[in-house]
Amino acid sequence: MVEKDRNYKSYNKVLVVDDEEVVRDSCRRLLEPAGYELTEARTSSEALRLLDEMEFDLVLTDLKLPDMDGISLLKKIKELMPNTEVIVITGYGTVNTAVQAMKLGAYDYVEKPFRPDELVSLVDRAIERRRLREENIRLKKEVSAQYIKNIIGKSQAMERVFSLISSVAPTASTVLITGESGTGKELVAKAIHYNSPRRDRPFVVVDCGTLPDELIESELFGHKRGAFTGAVSDKKGLLEEADGGTLFFDEIGNLPLALQSKLLRVLQEKEFRPIGAKKTIHIDVRFIAATNRDLKRMVEEGTFREDLFYRLNIFPIHIPPLRERKDDIPLLAYHFLKKYSEELGKEVNSITAEAMKKLISHNWPGNVRELENIIQRAILITQNSTIKAEDISLLEEATTTTVVPRKLEELKELKKALREKSVEDVERMFVLEALRRNEWNVSRAARDVGMKRPNFHALMKKYGISRKG
Repeated sequence: MVEKDRNYKSYNKVLVVDDEEVVRDSCRRLLEPAGYELTEARTSSEALRLLDEMEFDLVLTDLKLPDMDGISLLKKIKELMPNTEVIVITGYGTVNTAVQAMKLGAYDYVEKPFRPDELVSLVDRAIERRRLREENIRLKKEVSAQYIKNIIGKSQAMERVFSLISSVAPTASTVLITGESGTGKELVAKAIHYNSPRRDRPFVVVDCGTLPDELIESELFGHKRGAFTGAVSDKKGLLEEADGGTLFFDEIGNLPLALQSKLLRVLQEKEFRPIGAKKTIHIDVRFIAATNRDLKRMVEEGTFREDLFYRLNIFPIHIPPLRERKDDIPLLAYHFLKKYSEELGKEVNSITAEAMKKLISHNWPGNVRELENIIQRAILITQNSTIKAEDISLLEEATTTTVVPRKLEELKELKKALREKSVEDVERMFVLEALRRNEWNVSRAARDVGMKRPNFHALMKKYGISRKG
């Protein structure tokens, strides 16, 4: 029940429309002690005049009025104030009309004579629904300043990223997005695409980090039947699938040198030839590339073509690591808290000050992806509606007591001597460190630790580790 305190909420203005004084008096006696400010009207015309003069959070109206029926009044109210809730008062034989009113937008109905607790409870629920709707509208307005297609941040560093996205999105310019793993490079690429004139056309990802070298050319360019052993039918390549839209090269630094020259020609000429084909295909594609590697150094080392680098680096956007924008950590933490508490079906809705301090002081080697994983794990661990400091497991805590194994056999030996929680921490670190050593190339990381790729990928999935950055 709403308390009688005007500072408690601003949603408390109720208009009662009924030609019977006894009904209006009953509503006043019941609702004013519950914290509602009542205004009375005897007729529809009087109600409409009042609605024109001020905004009401709820209208409580009889279905039978001297000058206009309640259904017509309901329609007028929804035209004038669509967010105002309406409860209709029904008498004997008008329940069917009340149901019709609900179909037209009324919140609910109450039958005369109504019980005191029934009326107050119904009004409380209707007012709460309006409050939640208004709150959602307010939050969406606030969030619009912090999000560009799901990118979250309000720090000065991210404001610059948002500004760059806004500047380049309407153009057809090629973009190079740089940043550490886990900073959200693909989200930035999608923000550019979905804020561009190409938003209704395909957004296609070329995953240079996980596609085997022997398959990436076929995936990118497509092939004709019989072009090579195993080519049993024609295959459309990702370049052709992206025609009219955007092609995103994730971890472009892993693209083999042999393919870099072919890609350069595509960027220059906007045409290509599928493997085994005789005809050239012309395409209209916007190119966006991302990398967590230093392409300038790779150019110096001869592992990345200089001409391709300059062709890609027309409009660079650097995503700062999370440790350089710690103002965003509370915003991100609560975003993931809401997301995963809903997905996991747990009512976890807050984070203690101690827990938040622990998050802010962390160095975040895995960036936003690491924060997301930690919040998800904390939701699973906690037995309360609040995440506490002890619910948060950071990588650095485990590294103070044990060494991260480099090989599968070392991991197996270490697991035998550890508690279950420590086993999970070390196992997760084992996967993350292997990925970092191999620049997030899953195949190379699996080979490095002596595992088969599917088994290594299963461990990644177990701990919610995604190589998308």
